[in-house]
Amino acid sequence: MYSRKPYEAPSRKLILAFDVGTTFSGISYCIVDPGEIPKICGVSKFPGQEHIGGDNKIPSIMYYDREGRVQAVGAETQQPHIIEKAEEEGWMRLEWRKLHLRSKHLEAPYFSDADIPPLPKGKLAVEVLGDFMRYLFNCAKAYIKEVHASSSIMRASLEDRIEIILTHPNGWEGPQKQQLRKAAELAGLVSVGEEGQSRVHLLSEGEASLHFCIVNTLASGTPSAMPIVCAGEPEYGGVVLIDARSGTVDLNAYSMTLSPTSFREIAPAECRLQGSVFVTYRAHAFLRASLANSKYGDEETLRMMADIFDKTVKLKFRSADEPQYIKFGTIRDKEPEYNIRSGQLRLTGKDVAKFFEPSVEEIIAAFEVQRKAASMPITRVFLIGSFAASDWLHFCLSKHINSLGITFCRPSQHVNKAVSDGAVSYYLDRLGSGLIARFTYGIPCPRPYNQCNVAHVFRRSTAFTALSGDLLLPNGFGSILTRGTEVFEQREFRSRFYREEEDLSACKSVAVDLVAYRGTLQRPLWMDKEQELYTKLCTVYADTSKLASSLRPNRRHDGLGVYYTLTFDVVMLFGLMELKAQISWKENGVEVRSPATVVHDN
Repeated sequence: MYSRKPYEAPSRKLILAFDVGTTFSGISYCIVDPGEIPKICGVSKFPGQEHIGGDNKIPSIMYYDREGRVQAVGAETQQPHIIEKAEEEGWMRLEWRKLHLRSKHLEAPYFSDADIPPLPKGKLAVEVLGDFMRYLFNCAKAYIKEVHASSSIMRASLEDRIEIILTHPNGWEGPQKQQLRKAAELAGLVSVGEEGQSRVHLLSEGEASLHFCIVNTLASGTPSAMPIVCAGEPEYGGVVLIDARSGTVDLNAYSMTLSPTSFREIAPAECRLQGSVFVTYRAHAFLRASLANSKYGDEETLRMMADIFDKTVKLKFRSADEPQYIKFGTIRDKEPEYNIRSGQLRLTGKDVAKFFEPSVEEIIAAFEVQRKAASMPITRVFLIGSFAASDWLHFCLSKHINSLGITFCRPSQHVNKAVSDGAVSYYLDRLGSGLIARFTYGIPCPRPYNQCNVAHVFRRSTAFTALSGDLLLPNGFGSILTRGTEVFEQREFRSRFYREEEDLSACKSVAVDLVAYRGTLQRPLWMDKEQELYTKLCTVYADTSKLASSLRPNRRHDGLGVYYTLTFDVVMLFGLMELKAQISWKENGVEVRSPATVVHDN
């Protein structure tokens, strides 16, 4: 059984974790006191909820008026009087806004910005995200004040002790993570600047879900009920968690031990933009084409049909041999030539299966990538997330995975706060012992010419002579951290580089572009091959003015003056939740480092 340790810190703190989803969102929190065992709670009361006690999630829907002001959010948008007022006053209904922030590396020909409800006029995606996060933050503060009436945690003097955890899909990279941090400032979650950002922590939804699964199963005293755990083995075989959500599908591969409780990543994380909303999207497109000349082909009716499909057919669909029905009208609604009778639209099971097909194929492809890259055999696959409720998705995935002799499972209950609860657990428990680098990281640098190397001889015409007289080849790539390497917290990866400068003043500072190689080569060497697979992540700066003053001049190889050699290391390390980079050098024999720069996978 998993037992959480008492909190070790000098003062009280509040941890808030935000799960901002494509269709539903929620918040979990934990008030931690020194010496006390932390307890994770969920915010379960929001404005507009019908039932006392509410729910742990609200729809990720917003209404904006014509001036771009927020008028209703979440459960409020489902209230009849809000819907009526929105129609009367011309409010804009905004949903799926998270997809406006998707990574360009997740782009696909089947989907574009034109397929997403537009943003309010004059509003950026990050500003809309900030508005929504502000609403969630205010709801969380009101709920905590109400539930913990005697607590002083929400006093203004303690707000600088609130740790914010923002979850995101595996496939979100530099620009998306920067937008998340910016939205946290716009929402008033933290102050603008480095001090405020030090309290913002980013975490993948896949890793948050894993923490939830492990802690909740182990805490129940029945670890054998969890597919990750197989009783009697000192270290369990590889497991893949498929976190199928509304927008994205994240895949994470791990191995796990129980004594002590920990897990480590055994393959790079995968992400596909093929969540459940795209099944509905394809169904909507099919309805629009099929009913183009029908009296029921107006956009309002089509939208209603798509919504009904989303809430009924999509979940219960089980067989491609059985027809499905969208019940949208009354017994008087009929148009037999379009398969509409008694207020029902009839769909063939084969057509419905086609709506799922791209999602199923992409998930299987991502799984195969992980299975082949894993450092140990995969023995179990665990399907979680809101999309896991689909019986057809479960059937299709189980058919493929079971055929490989791999156990495939999904929980009997589809928990709706796994990500936010798991994010708090990550902050408190830190069960992960290592992650796998998704890309190969390095910097652009020339390579010394080697006349015995065939590849170098091929490039001989591009060679140039350095100030020292060395023959160098341009367009080289110097690796620091290679794809597939296991990265532990605070484990450093470094490589040494040097620069030759004629002017001593040019040695007073160093700026290094950190680059990611996204391809499959084990040892990428040249940036002019597969150019599209190299992307700049960030620039790391260092003030080396003191070092420059100690440099000694060297005679140029051609005798036309002197030059200076600046030697430095580029260091990469994994902090609490993000990869960071620094420049390191020696001054009088003592190591000096630049400020750490967060590495965003642009």
